[in-house]
Amino acid sequence: MHNDIKKALEVLHAGGVILYPTDTIWGIGCDATNPEAVKRVYEIKNREDSKAMLVLMENPNRLNSYVDEVPEIAWDLIDTNDQPMTLVYPGAKNLAPNLINSDGTIGIRITNEEFTQNLIQRFKKPIVSTSANRSGDVSPANFYEIGDEIKEAVDYIVEYRQEDMEKCKASSIIKIGLGGEIQIIRP
Repeated sequence: MHNDIKKALEVLHAGGVILYPTDTIWGIGCDATNPEAVKRVYEIKNREDSKAMLVLMENPNRLNSYVDEVPEIAWDLIDTNDQPMTLVYPGAKNLAPNLINSDGTIGIRITNEEFTQNLIQRFKKPIVSTSANRSGDVSPANFYEIGDEIKEAVDYIVEYRQEDMEKCKASSIIKIGLGGEIQIIRP
């Protein structure tokens, strides 16, 4: 894992795109603050840039660096949830403009997976995490379901957990408002 983190960091720092395991499904990722890298991810996925992508962080204490105000309900959800959960926050900031939704929101998931936690902690910035498939295709449940067109388009493929055949699924997605409003987007 150490060698994978080292190589992934080199690619991320250079503005490249990685294919990596997450706490849910395999993801395509890049520096969430680099607009050119984010643009490449949209191109790899053949996805309109008006469709949202989320970011991963390793620690909820960093949320205030990327959202204007963290709604109180977010802390409760983070503290009590035991499954991967993406929260969509209002008031995104300090991220690539082409990553932020037109309504100013951003989806953020705090990862509890060892590889991504270590990678993000060492990178010191959030990374994009979007399913490793072309837009409209079924999300791959493990590494072997990822299409060759995705593998050939990225700059680095993490070796860690490629042999893991567990069928993974995407996180739940919950949009939260400053007044405590909750909208379940994906259960």
